[in-house]
Amino acid sequence: MVQTQPDPFLEKRVKAYDQWLEKGKISFSSRVIPVAESIDAKKWVLPTDRAVEIVNSADSIALQPCECRSHYQRCDHPLDTCLLFDQVGGRLVARGKARHITPKEAAEVLKQANKSGLVHLSLYMPDHQIFALCSCCSCCCHDLQIVKQYNRKDLMMRSDFVPVTDRDECILCGECVDRCVVAAREIAGDELQFDPDRCLGCGLCITPCPVDAITMVRHNQE
Repeated sequence: MVQTQPDPFLEKRVKAYDQWLEKGKISFSSRVIPVAESIDAKKWVLPTDRAVEIVNSADSIALQPCECRSHYQRCDHPLDTCLLFDQVGGRLVARGKARHITPKEAAEVLKQANKSGLVHLSLYMPDHQIFALCSCCSCCCHDLQIVKQYNRKDLMMRSDFVPVTDRDECILCGECVDRCVVAAREIAGDELQFDPDRCLGCGLCITPCPVDAITMVRHNQE
């Protein structure tokens, strides 16, 4: 644990996650979903649980402001990024905390979130079912903060993909370094360095690359 002072907002969630893990109600709290643009643009097949498929398989979709960014208010990223599905979304709509949207509107939310450099995370209930897909920032998201501050990598399952950089094409502009929310990429001298153990496989590094030097491949195809 690297945090220096208690954070009740995070500790409440860590306690709940540990209780659910101990009882076998969840396998992890969230899973990283690669942005659609990062793979479709390169004609790679997305994993079966990709964000678009999650949205299209829901009977209903609701949109609410991100709880984490509303709580911490540490950045100016978009607030309306939390997609809630089926009964969970319906309950929050009934309470006036969310509104129903169409799959097309949800896809636009994901597109804008990608432009803002946010990571798509699918969130799981104790019955192992996905109840939400939120686009998160590293400064406010409770799951990303828990991974970084409490070193609880066991709570978040990274995507099935990893970015691979063509060193001959890379111009060392640093755009991908700036977009990485877990500091998995850095430029040292005249070389781009990449730490695969830090990488979440979110694909945010793909879209800003001006020379298309980065592609996403499945782990077993590296």
